[in-house]
Amino acid sequence: MASYDDKRNFYRMMLNTEVVVTIIDDEVNTQVTATCRDLSATGMALEMEHPLDIATCVRVKVDSASNQVQALDASGRVVRVEEESKDCYLIGITIEEID
Repeated sequence: MASYDDKRNFYRMMLNTEVVVTIIDDEVNTQVTATCRDLSATGMALEMEHPLDIATCVRVKVDSASNQVQALDASGRVVRVEEESKDCYLIGITIEEID
């Protein structure tokens, strides 16, 4: 039987880079840093110190390591939250829009 990863429609790039996450809220948009573990055309996995609620809207800015490649500025929402250890949560984001 094929594993879940084998059924993906898009290749997942392993990044392990710091990103800025803006948590979109009706009252205030809070910015936090996180580590982007991996990225695909439709989503990303972020490592954070605090969990986010499912369906929370976020904007994620991934800076480029090269001037030849444009930084990624994507909007999406939380679709998965897993506690990996104390103060370490893996947050699954589905990308809804790329600017």
